[in-house]
Amino acid sequence: MRVLFLHQNAPGQFRHLAPHLAEDPANEVAFLAERRVAAPGRVRWLRYPAPEPPGIATHHYLHRMEGNVRRGQAVVRACLDLREEGFTPDVVVAHAGWGETMFLREVLPRAAILSYCEMFYRGEGQDTGYVPETALDLDGRCRLRVWNADLLTALDLMDRGVAPTAWQRAQHPTCFQSRIAVVHDGVDTAEVAPDPHARFALPDGRVLGAGDEVVTFVARHLEPVRGFTVLMRALPALLRRRPGAQVVICGEDGVSYGRPPADGGTWRAAMLREAAVDPARVHFVGRLARRDYLALIQVSALHLYLTVPFVLSWSCTEALAAGCLLLGSDVAPVREVLRDGVNGFLVDGRDPEAVASRAADLLAQRASLGPVRDRARASAVQHFDLRHCLRQQSRLIQEIAP
Repeated sequence: MRVLFLHQNAPGQFRHLAPHLAEDPANEVAFLAERRVAAPGRVRWLRYPAPEPPGIATHHYLHRMEGNVRRGQAVVRACLDLREEGFTPDVVVAHAGWGETMFLREVLPRAAILSYCEMFYRGEGQDTGYVPETALDLDGRCRLRVWNADLLTALDLMDRGVAPTAWQRAQHPTCFQSRIAVVHDGVDTAEVAPDPHARFALPDGRVLGAGDEVVTFVARHLEPVRGFTVLMRALPALLRRRPGAQVVICGEDGVSYGRPPADGGTWRAAMLREAAVDPARVHFVGRLARRDYLALIQVSALHLYLTVPFVLSWSCTEALAAGCLLLGSDVAPVREVLRDGVNGFLVDGRDPEAVASRAADLLAQRASLGPVRDRARASAVQHFDLRHCLRQQSRLIQEIAP
Protein backbone atom coordinates (compact mmCIF):
# COMPACT_ATOMS: atom_id res chain seq x y z
CA MET A 1 0.00 0.00 0.00
CA ARG A 2 0.84 3.64 -0.36
CA VAL A 3 -0.11 5.38 2.88
CA LEU A 4 -0.13 9.12 3.56
CA PHE A 5 -0.23 10.35 7.16
CA LEU A 6 -1.44 13.85 8.01
CA HIS A 7 -0.92 15.52 11.36
CA GLN A 8 -0.01 19.16 11.81
CA ASN A 9 2.15 18.36 14.86
CA ALA A 10 3.96 15.32 13.50
CA PRO A 11 4.22 12.59 14.49
CA GLY A 12 1.50 13.07 17.12
CA GLN A 13 -0.59 9.99 17.74
CA PHE A 14 1.00 8.27 14.72
CA ARG A 15 4.54 8.18 16.10
CA HIS A 16 4.47 4.38 16.24
CA LEU A 17 2.02 3.51 13.47
CA ALA A 18 3.77 5.26 10.56
CA PRO A 19 7.18 3.60 11.16
CA HIS A 20 5.44 0.27 11.81
CA LEU A 21 3.75 0.30 8.40
CA ALA A 22 6.97 1.44 6.75
CA GLU A 23 8.80 -1.61 8.08
CA ASP A 24 7.01 -3.65 5.39
CA PRO A 25 9.02 -3.11 2.18
CA ALA A 26 5.81 -3.58 0.20
CA ASN A 27 4.45 -0.35 1.70
CA GLU A 28 5.38 3.20 0.75
CA VAL A 29 4.73 5.63 3.61
CA ALA A 30 4.81 9.44 3.56
CA PHE A 31 4.04 11.79 6.44
CA LEU A 32 2.90 15.35 5.74
CA ALA A 33 2.80 17.96 8.52
CA GLU A 34 3.46 21.58 9.38
CA ARG A 35 6.88 20.71 10.72
CA ARG A 36 9.47 18.40 9.25
CA VAL A 37 10.60 15.46 11.34
CA ALA A 38 14.13 14.13 11.04
CA ALA A 39 13.91 10.46 11.93
CA PRO A 40 15.56 7.27 10.67
CA GLY A 41 13.57 4.65 8.84
CA ARG A 42 11.60 4.32 5.65
CA VAL A 43 8.97 7.02 6.34
CA ARG A 44 9.25 9.98 3.98
CA TRP A 45 8.79 13.09 6.14
CA LEU A 46 7.36 16.13 4.34
CA ARG A 47 5.99 19.48 5.42
CA TYR A 48 3.52 22.09 4.26
CA PRO A 49 3.65 25.78 5.23
CA ALA A 50 1.86 26.81 8.41
CA PRO A 51 -1.34 28.76 7.72
CA GLU A 52 -1.29 32.53 7.93
CA PRO A 53 -3.02 34.05 10.97
CA PRO A 54 -6.71 34.98 10.60
CA GLY A 55 -7.64 38.24 8.96
CA ILE A 56 -8.18 41.26 11.17
CA ALA A 57 -11.86 41.42 10.21
CA THR A 58 -12.54 37.69 10.74
CA HIS A 59 -15.16 36.98 13.40
CA HIS A 60 -13.44 35.50 16.44
CA TYR A 61 -15.62 32.38 16.29
CA LEU A 62 -14.04 31.68 12.90
CA HIS A 63 -10.36 32.11 13.76
CA ARG A 64 -9.88 28.37 14.14
CA MET A 65 -11.95 27.62 11.06
CA GLU A 66 -10.00 30.06 8.89
CA GLY A 67 -6.73 28.47 9.96
CA ASN A 68 -8.08 25.00 9.23
CA VAL A 69 -9.34 26.01 5.78
CA ARG A 70 -5.90 27.39 4.95
CA ARG A 71 -4.31 24.22 6.30
CA GLY A 72 -6.63 22.13 4.13
CA GLN A 73 -5.60 24.18 1.10
CA ALA A 74 -1.93 23.64 1.90
CA VAL A 75 -2.52 19.88 2.07
CA VAL A 76 -4.22 19.97 -1.33
CA ARG A 77 -1.23 21.73 -2.87
CA ALA A 78 1.15 19.22 -1.29
CA CYS A 79 -0.95 16.30 -2.53
CA LEU A 80 -0.91 17.71 -6.07
CA ASP A 81 2.89 17.91 -5.88
CA LEU A 82 3.06 14.32 -4.62
CA ARG A 83 0.82 13.19 -7.47
CA GLU A 84 3.12 14.88 -9.96
CA GLU A 85 5.98 12.87 -8.43
CA GLY A 86 4.00 9.66 -8.89
CA PHE A 87 2.84 9.16 -5.28
CA THR A 88 -0.94 8.74 -5.04
CA PRO A 89 -1.92 7.22 -1.69
CA ASP A 90 -4.27 4.29 -1.35
CA VAL A 91 -5.02 5.22 2.26
CA VAL A 92 -4.80 8.50 4.15
CA VAL A 93 -4.50 8.37 7.95
CA ALA A 94 -5.20 11.79 9.44
CA HIS A 95 -6.10 13.59 12.63
CA ALA A 96 -9.64 14.91 12.22
CA GLY A 97 -9.12 18.12 14.13
CA TRP A 98 -6.95 20.43 12.05
CA GLY A 99 -8.70 20.75 8.70
CA GLU A 100 -6.13 18.65 6.86
CA THR A 101 -8.70 16.29 5.35
CA MET A 102 -11.21 19.03 4.49
CA PHE A 103 -10.61 18.96 0.72
CA LEU A 104 -9.07 15.50 0.28
CA ARG A 105 -11.99 14.08 -1.68
CA GLU A 106 -11.45 16.77 -4.31
CA VAL A 107 -7.81 15.83 -4.87
CA LEU A 108 -7.72 12.13 -3.85
CA PRO A 109 -11.19 10.83 -4.74
CA ARG A 110 -10.25 7.14 -4.60
CA ALA A 111 -8.17 7.15 -1.43
CA ALA A 112 -9.64 5.58 1.69
CA ILE A 113 -9.54 7.84 4.74
CA LEU A 114 -9.01 6.74 8.34
CA SER A 115 -9.57 9.67 10.72
CA TYR A 116 -8.24 9.89 14.24
CA CYS A 117 -11.30 11.09 16.17
CA GLU A 118 -9.74 12.58 19.28
CA MET A 119 -12.52 14.90 20.45
CA PHE A 120 -15.86 16.41 19.51
CA TYR A 121 -16.54 19.46 21.64
CA ARG A 122 -19.45 19.83 24.02
CA GLY A 123 -20.50 22.81 26.09
CA GLU A 124 -21.02 20.58 29.13
CA GLY A 125 -19.58 17.36 30.52
CA GLN A 126 -16.06 17.85 29.20
CA ASP A 127 -13.32 20.35 30.00
CA THR A 128 -15.67 23.32 30.31
CA GLY A 129 -16.82 24.18 33.81
CA TYR A 130 -15.68 21.09 35.71
CA VAL A 131 -13.41 23.38 37.71
CA PRO A 132 -14.16 27.12 38.03
CA GLU A 133 -11.19 28.18 35.91
CA THR A 134 -12.62 26.40 32.86
CA ALA A 135 -16.16 27.84 32.98
CA LEU A 136 -17.47 29.30 29.70
CA ASP A 137 -19.88 32.16 29.24
CA LEU A 138 -22.48 32.20 26.47
CA ASP A 139 -20.01 33.65 23.98
CA GLY A 140 -17.55 30.86 24.73
CA ARG A 141 -20.18 28.14 24.32
CA CYS A 142 -21.22 29.59 20.96
CA ARG A 143 -17.61 29.71 19.80
CA LEU A 144 -17.17 26.07 20.83
CA ARG A 145 -20.17 25.12 18.72
CA VAL A 146 -18.50 26.62 15.64
CA TRP A 147 -15.29 24.72 16.39
CA ASN A 148 -17.16 21.51 15.58
CA ALA A 149 -17.96 22.61 12.01
CA ASP A 150 -14.70 21.40 10.48
CA LEU A 151 -14.84 18.25 12.63
CA LEU A 152 -18.22 17.44 11.10
CA THR A 153 -16.66 17.77 7.66
CA ALA A 154 -13.92 15.32 8.62
CA LEU A 155 -16.43 12.86 10.08
CA ASP A 156 -18.61 13.05 6.99
CA LEU A 157 -15.84 12.22 4.52
CA MET A 158 -13.98 9.52 6.47
CA ASP A 159 -14.35 5.84 5.61
CA ARG A 160 -13.54 4.81 9.17
CA GLY A 161 -12.53 6.54 12.34
CA VAL A 162 -10.51 5.51 15.36
CA ALA A 163 -10.68 6.85 18.92
CA PRO A 164 -8.32 5.84 21.73
CA THR A 165 -11.05 5.39 24.37
CA ALA A 166 -14.75 4.55 24.40
CA TRP A 167 -15.46 7.84 26.20
CA GLN A 168 -13.83 9.83 23.42
CA ARG A 169 -15.84 7.95 20.79
CA ALA A 170 -19.03 8.63 22.78
CA GLN A 171 -18.45 12.39 22.56
CA HIS A 172 -19.06 12.27 18.80
CA PRO A 173 -22.53 12.51 17.25
CA THR A 174 -24.38 9.21 17.51
CA CYS A 175 -24.75 8.89 13.74
CA PHE A 176 -20.96 8.60 13.32
CA GLN A 177 -20.09 6.40 16.27
CA SER A 178 -20.65 3.08 14.46
CA ARG A 179 -17.87 4.06 12.05
CA ILE A 180 -15.41 4.82 14.84
CA ALA A 181 -13.38 1.93 16.27
CA VAL A 182 -11.89 2.13 19.76
CA VAL A 183 -8.18 1.40 19.56
CA HIS A 184 -5.63 3.01 21.86
CA ASP A 185 -2.45 4.60 20.48
CA GLY A 186 -0.46 2.03 22.43
CA VAL A 187 2.24 2.05 25.10
CA ASP A 188 5.61 0.40 24.60
CA THR A 189 5.40 -1.66 27.76
CA ALA A 190 8.95 -2.93 27.24
CA GLU A 191 10.26 0.64 27.38
CA VAL A 192 7.82 1.86 30.04
CA ALA A 193 8.16 -0.62 32.87
CA PRO A 194 8.94 -0.69 36.60
CA ASP A 195 12.60 -0.25 37.50
CA PRO A 196 13.53 -0.56 41.18
CA HIS A 197 17.00 0.82 40.38
CA ALA A 198 15.75 4.03 38.71
CA ARG A 199 17.13 7.35 39.91
CA PHE A 200 15.90 10.88 39.27
CA ALA A 201 18.05 13.95 39.82
CA LEU A 202 16.34 17.08 41.14
CA PRO A 203 17.41 20.52 39.86
CA ASP A 204 19.28 21.11 43.13
CA GLY A 205 21.37 17.97 42.64
CA ARG A 206 19.60 15.69 45.10
CA VAL A 207 18.83 12.24 43.74
CA LEU A 208 15.55 10.44 44.33
CA GLY A 209 15.12 6.70 44.07
CA ALA A 210 12.57 3.96 44.51
CA GLY A 211 11.57 3.86 48.17
CA ASP A 212 11.68 7.63 48.58
CA GLU A 213 8.38 9.36 49.24
CA VAL A 214 8.04 10.98 45.81
CA VAL A 215 4.74 12.45 44.65
CA THR A 216 4.65 13.04 40.90
CA PHE A 217 2.46 15.11 38.60
CA VAL A 218 2.90 15.25 34.81
CA ALA A 219 1.18 17.39 32.18
CA ARG A 220 2.22 18.97 28.91
CA HIS A 221 1.35 22.38 30.33
CA LEU A 222 0.54 23.34 33.91
CA GLU A 223 -3.12 24.34 33.53
CA PRO A 224 -6.56 23.78 35.09
CA VAL A 225 -7.77 21.24 32.51
CA ARG A 226 -5.13 18.80 33.71
CA GLY A 227 -5.77 19.55 37.39
CA PHE A 228 -2.82 21.80 38.16
CA THR A 229 -4.85 24.35 40.11
CA VAL A 230 -6.40 21.62 42.28
CA LEU A 231 -2.97 20.07 42.81
CA MET A 232 -1.51 23.34 44.06
CA ARG A 233 -4.42 23.94 46.41
CA ALA A 234 -4.00 20.42 47.78
CA LEU A 235 -0.26 20.60 48.36
CA PRO A 236 -0.10 22.64 51.61
CA ALA A 237 -2.29 20.13 53.45
CA LEU A 238 -0.56 17.13 51.86
CA LEU A 239 2.90 18.41 52.78
CA ARG A 240 1.82 19.05 56.36
CA ARG A 241 0.54 15.50 56.72
CA ARG A 242 3.54 13.94 54.95
CA PRO A 243 6.63 15.84 56.15
CA GLY A 244 8.97 13.49 54.29
CA ALA A 245 7.32 13.84 50.90
CA GLN A 246 8.98 15.43 47.88
CA VAL A 247 6.70 16.64 45.06
CA VAL A 248 7.98 16.73 41.48
CA ILE A 249 5.86 18.61 38.93
CA CYS A 250 6.70 17.99 35.27
CA GLY A 251 5.26 20.33 32.65
CA GLU A 252 5.81 23.63 30.89
CA ASP A 253 4.22 26.99 31.48
CA GLY A 254 1.65 27.79 28.85
CA VAL A 255 -1.80 26.63 27.84
CA SER A 256 -2.71 23.65 25.67
CA TYR A 257 -6.39 23.72 26.61
CA GLY A 258 -8.58 26.44 28.03
CA ARG A 259 -7.24 29.91 28.69
CA PRO A 260 -4.51 31.64 30.72
CA PRO A 261 -5.22 33.38 34.03
CA ALA A 262 -7.16 36.61 33.95
CA ASP A 263 -4.01 38.64 34.66
CA GLY A 264 -2.34 37.19 31.57
CA GLY A 265 0.48 35.48 33.45
CA THR A 266 1.05 31.76 33.90
CA TRP A 267 -0.99 29.36 36.01
CA ARG A 268 2.15 28.43 37.90
CA ALA A 269 2.76 32.04 38.96
CA ALA A 270 -0.92 32.50 39.82
CA MET A 271 -1.04 29.38 41.97
CA LEU A 272 2.23 30.10 43.75
CA ARG A 273 0.70 33.41 44.84
CA GLU A 274 -2.38 31.58 46.10
CA ALA A 275 -0.77 28.50 47.64
CA ALA A 276 2.69 29.05 49.08
CA VAL A 277 4.79 25.88 49.03
CA ASP A 278 8.32 25.11 50.19
CA PRO A 279 10.64 25.16 47.14
CA ALA A 280 12.87 22.67 48.91
CA ARG A 281 10.02 20.15 48.73
CA VAL A 282 8.07 21.12 45.60
CA HIS A 283 10.16 20.93 42.43
CA PHE A 284 9.14 22.29 39.04
CA VAL A 285 11.25 20.48 36.46
CA GLY A 286 9.68 21.76 33.24
CA ARG A 287 9.66 19.51 30.20
CA LEU A 288 11.88 16.46 30.61
CA ALA A 289 13.85 14.38 28.15
CA ARG A 290 12.21 11.01 27.59
CA ARG A 291 14.68 9.04 29.72
CA ASP A 292 14.34 11.50 32.61
CA TYR A 293 10.54 11.43 32.42
CA LEU A 294 10.57 7.63 32.56
CA ALA A 295 12.94 7.70 35.53
CA LEU A 296 10.61 10.13 37.29
CA ILE A 297 7.54 7.90 37.05
CA GLN A 298 9.66 4.86 37.94
CA VAL A 299 10.71 6.43 41.27
CA SER A 300 7.20 7.71 42.00
CA ALA A 301 5.64 6.63 45.27
CA LEU A 302 2.31 8.20 44.25
CA HIS A 303 1.37 9.60 40.86
CA LEU A 304 -1.46 12.14 40.68
CA TYR A 305 -3.59 12.36 37.53
CA LEU A 306 -6.20 15.04 38.25
CA THR A 307 -7.61 15.76 34.80
CA VAL A 308 -11.08 17.12 34.13
CA PRO A 309 -13.28 15.01 31.80
CA PHE A 310 -11.17 15.24 28.66
CA VAL A 311 -8.83 13.36 26.34
CA LEU A 312 -6.99 10.65 28.29
CA SER A 313 -3.29 11.55 28.53
CA TRP A 314 -0.43 9.29 27.56
CA SER A 315 1.01 10.06 31.01
CA CYS A 316 -1.88 8.17 32.61
CA THR A 317 -1.44 4.95 30.63
CA GLU A 318 2.35 5.20 30.91
CA ALA A 319 2.09 5.62 34.69
CA LEU A 320 0.07 2.39 34.75
CA ALA A 321 2.69 0.65 32.62
CA ALA A 322 5.44 1.82 34.97
CA GLY A 323 3.56 0.24 37.88
CA CYS A 324 2.83 3.53 39.60
CA LEU A 325 0.53 3.82 42.56
CA LEU A 326 -1.94 6.06 40.76
CA LEU A 327 -4.55 8.43 42.21
CA GLY A 328 -6.81 9.74 39.45
CA SER A 329 -9.77 12.06 39.25
CA ASP A 330 -13.13 10.31 39.37
CA VAL A 331 -14.27 11.19 35.86
CA ALA A 332 -15.51 8.96 33.04
CA PRO A 333 -12.37 8.81 30.86
CA VAL A 334 -10.23 7.92 33.89
CA ARG A 335 -12.73 5.37 35.21
CA GLU A 336 -12.41 3.63 31.86
CA VAL A 337 -8.82 2.62 32.70
CA LEU A 338 -8.63 2.95 36.50
CA ARG A 339 -10.72 0.87 38.90
CA ASP A 340 -10.79 2.23 42.42
CA GLY A 341 -8.94 -0.08 44.78
CA VAL A 342 -8.02 -2.52 42.00
CA ASN A 343 -5.30 -1.01 39.80
CA GLY A 344 -5.35 2.47 41.32
CA PHE A 345 -7.55 4.86 43.24
CA LEU A 346 -10.06 7.59 42.42
CA VAL A 347 -10.83 10.91 44.07
CA ASP A 348 -13.02 13.93 43.38
CA GLY A 349 -10.65 15.95 41.23
CA ARG A 350 -12.47 19.18 42.09
CA ASP A 351 -11.83 18.94 45.83
CA PRO A 352 -8.31 19.89 47.01
CA GLU A 353 -9.00 18.72 50.56
CA ALA A 354 -10.14 15.31 49.33
CA VAL A 355 -7.08 15.03 47.07
CA ALA A 356 -4.73 15.91 49.93
CA SER A 357 -6.42 13.51 52.36
CA ARG A 358 -6.58 10.55 49.95
CA ALA A 359 -3.01 11.12 48.76
CA ALA A 360 -1.69 11.28 52.34
CA ASP A 361 -3.52 8.08 53.28
CA LEU A 362 -2.15 6.23 50.24
CA LEU A 363 1.38 7.36 50.99
CA ALA A 364 1.01 6.11 54.55
CA GLN A 365 -0.22 2.72 53.28
CA ARG A 366 2.05 2.40 50.26
CA ALA A 367 4.13 -0.45 51.68
CA SER A 368 1.03 -2.68 51.60
CA LEU A 369 -0.18 -1.56 48.16
CA GLY A 370 2.27 -3.51 46.02
CA PRO A 371 -0.53 -5.70 44.57
CA VAL A 372 -2.33 -2.58 43.31
CA ARG A 373 0.84 -1.48 41.53
CA ASP A 374 1.22 -4.96 40.04
CA ARG A 375 -2.34 -4.83 38.74
CA ALA A 376 -1.70 -1.36 37.32
CA ARG A 377 1.16 -2.76 35.27
CA ALA A 378 -0.86 -5.83 34.25
CA SER A 379 -3.80 -3.70 33.07
CA ALA A 380 -1.50 -1.61 30.87
CA VAL A 381 0.04 -4.72 29.32
CA GLN A 382 -3.39 -6.25 28.74
CA HIS A 383 -5.14 -3.23 27.25
CA PHE A 384 -2.50 -0.82 25.93
CA ASP A 385 0.50 -2.87 24.84
CA LEU A 386 1.91 -1.25 21.71
CA ARG A 387 2.25 -4.42 19.66
CA HIS A 388 -1.39 -5.34 20.22
CA CYS A 389 -2.59 -1.81 19.42
CA LEU A 390 -0.48 -1.64 16.24
CA ARG A 391 -2.00 -4.90 15.01
CA GLN A 392 -5.50 -3.48 15.54
CA GLN A 393 -4.65 -0.18 13.84
CA SER A 394 -3.03 -1.98 10.90
CA ARG A 395 -6.08 -4.19 10.53
CA LEU A 396 -8.33 -1.13 10.26
CA ILE A 397 -6.15 0.26 7.48
CA GLN A 398 -6.16 -3.06 5.61
CA GLU A 399 -9.95 -3.28 5.89
CA ILE A 400 -10.54 0.09 4.19
CA ALA A 401 -7.71 -0.10 1.64
CA PRO A 402 -9.05 -0.20 -1.95
